[in-house]
Amino acid sequence: MNPAVRAIGRAALAAHPIALDEVNAKAELLARYDNSYLVPVEIFEDLAALLTDPRRAGGPFRSLSVGGKRWFRYHSTYYDTPDLVTFHDHRQGRRLRYRIRERVYQDSGERQFEIKLKSGRGETVKHRQRLEGDDHVLDEARRGFLAGVLRGSYGVEAPDGLTTSLVTDYQRATFVADGQRITCDAGLVVRDTVSGRTAAADTGLVLVETKTKGHLTEADRVLHRYGVRAADFTKYCGGYAAVRPELGINKWARAVRTAFPRAA
Repeated sequence: MNPAVRAIGRAALAAHPIALDEVNAKAELLARYDNSYLVPVEIFEDLAALLTDPRRAGGPFRSLSVGGKRWFRYHSTYYDTPDLVTFHDHRQGRRLRYRIRERVYQDSGERQFEIKLKSGRGETVKHRQRLEGDDHVLDEARRGFLAGVLRGSYGVEAPDGLTTSLVTDYQRATFVADGQRITCDAGLVVRDTVSGRTAAADTGLVLVETKTKGHLTEADRVLHRYGVRAADFTKYCGGYAAVRPELGINKWARAVRTAFPRAA
């Protein structure tokens, strides 16, 4: 098994479980501040042990459990224009930027259409619409939802010509405590739907994302003590930079080389 996948599975099984309804009640965090880290497996194992320790003040972090499962397969399809306007808006650090995707929770079959925006304060805000069926076409309902979100949040119109751009697959374990949520992803594989190019992330790395209504979580502070700093990395932008380096990746070059050493 992929070492990073094995590490998140072991950590999730070692923790006390928490049900999805309770996660949503305690830390759904559709509006939050988040940080991303590319964490070597050995450091991740220490981090997980510290956070899930029953002796932790305030109680241990618990792992999301759905139907007895503790880590889950995710499949996301991202949408962009033919000239990749949302990718380049992120590359250029534009203040009003967003990502559009369909996410499939493969173990349950649930599908969500999602728009992730950045607020002027650097906060991530997610808008979601549950989907039925199994097509990946941007129908009128989804286009209307997207248009309403962008018009209401940014005062801009939805871009024309949206089509599928990048597909990602990975496995995730989620840990929750004190209004904090930490997602731990492993086995990331990305595919450019236009060129067909693929890239697989380093099997010795766990992508850890901290999510909270504040700015720094306990996990952030622990990782800083280990010398691990937040990476300028998202699965969409980092993945696209790995399979299409000709697009210009200076901003993400270090993170991409770390996450996708073979592609680099």
